Parts: sequence; C-alpha cells; structure tokens
Amino acid sequence: MAVGPTTRRRQLGADLRRLRERKGLTLEEAGTRVGISKATLSRYETKEGTVKWPSVDALCREYGASDEERLALVELAKGAKIQGWWRSLADPIPESMNLMLTLEDEVVREDHYACMYVPGLLQTRAYAEAVHRASEVQCPEREVQHMVDIRMKRQELLERDEPPLLWCVIDEAALRRRVGGREVMQDQLQHLLTMAQRPHVTVQVLPFSSGAHAATVGSFAVLRGPSPELDVVYVDLLGGGLFMEKRPELERYRLAFEYLSAQSLDLESSAAVIRRISKEL
Repeated sequence: MAVGPTTRRRQLGADLRRLRERKGLTLEEAGTRVGISKATLSRYETKEGTVKWPSVDALCREYGASDEERLALVELAKGAKIQGWWRSLADPIPESMNLMLTLEDEVVREDHYACMYVPGLLQTRAYAEAVHRASEVQCPEREVQHMVDIRMKRQELLERDEPPLLWCVIDEAALRRRVGGREVMQDQLQHLLTMAQRPHVTVQVLPFSSGAHAATVGSFAVLRGPSPELDVVYVDLLGGGLFMEKRPELERYRLAFEYLSAQSLDLESSAAVIRRISKEL
C-alpha cells in the first residue's frame, strides 16, 4: 500500500520551490549545480517520494538560504521519514484512511461540514460502530471493530496539550438521523454537547429552516496545515474519499464552509437545538 505524503514532506517541497524561485533558477539549473537531475529535483518540489537530507542541505546553500532556513529544512527532510502510529497496526488500512491519518497527524485546524453523520472526531464508540455496520455491507465484525479502533485513536489528537482547532457545521438531518437506536443517539448528542464546551471545539447546527445552501453535494472537511498552501480538502465518497489540494478547489471549499457557517445557528442556539432533538428522540 502506498504511503501518502506527510505534512513535513509537503512543507519541504513547497519551501524548496519557494527558495529556488527566489534565486531565479530553473529546475535544470539548480539540479546541475548540486549534482542531481531535473526529474529528481522536480519530485522533491512536488511533495512526492523520499528525499535525501544532504541534497536538501546542498540546495539550501546554493539558494542562499539563511542558516536558520537551511537547518529547518534539513530537519524537515529527516522528519519526513518518521512514520505515524497507524503504520504498526496489524490489519490493513484503506488508502483514503491512511492518507487522512497522515495529514491529520500534523493538522492545525479542521473545518468539517457533516450532512449524514456526526463528524468522526466527535463520535462515541457505539455511534461509530453503528455507522460502520450500516456503511459497510456484509462487513465482518472484526473489521468493524478495527475501523472503529482507528477512529477512536484518531480522536486522541483532541487530547493533546496543543490540540488543533476543530470547527464543525452539522446539518440538522445528521442530528435527527437515529443511528444505533434511541439510547446510542442520545449518548451521542450529549457527547457532542460536552465536546462543544471545549475551547478548541466549535459546533454549529445548520437548521432545516436555512433552506438551500452551499454544500448540497455532501460532507467535506478542510484540513488546514501550518501554512495555506498545505491545506487539503477531503470529500466523502462511497467506499472511501477524495483528497484535493489544487488552489481553485481549496478556495471553493474554504468559501463554501464560510457560507455554511454564516447560515448556521450561533453556538448557544446550536446547543439548544441539540438538546431539543435529544428530548424528541
């Protein structure tokens, strides 16, 4: 199974390209000066595959980078080889989930729009189990538990000393859809209210009364990196997901999320709706 690019690797590629362009060199010129091919340097900059840190060091010196910049990029090159906790799992992980874990491990903010289910980072275990059983037809129970274990492990990023910001806009339909039965759903809604009280978690409800909106195509998430060029959009698809990182795509989804948030209820009103729905179950 192919390993998706880490945030470190993507940052490295973006910075190497920035330094080369600042120096006014072509890929061929820069590669010739440090003894690597144009194709290799292009691969370094396009954020794919491994890199050799001595080459990064040589490129930085050729580009006239400051010592601080050079040392930082060398550390990025070394750190890009570090594997996440999920690599040690015995059971295989779907490719889309593998990439999600890789990106999410170093994300600084996540913006989620959820129209079908409560976002995975805010799901209870019982709710997550019910979602997987419904989504994966004839899925063995062992596999269900494996995928739920991964989801629960993902949630640990919210327990870090400096957790990423999590902003969720949840369609009213997702809150009213009874997943796993009345008790499971009530526990899930209570958990949602509890998590929404954390300073780094924002939960808004997009009510039915808002009418048509900017994301009628389905759920998505904007995974925000340390800088805007490292942002990635994830769109839910049947049996997996689609990742997009081209600038027009990013801008489209960033703007859609802003519109959705603007159409949603404020935090206090959102909490009141969640409590009311829980009582109506």
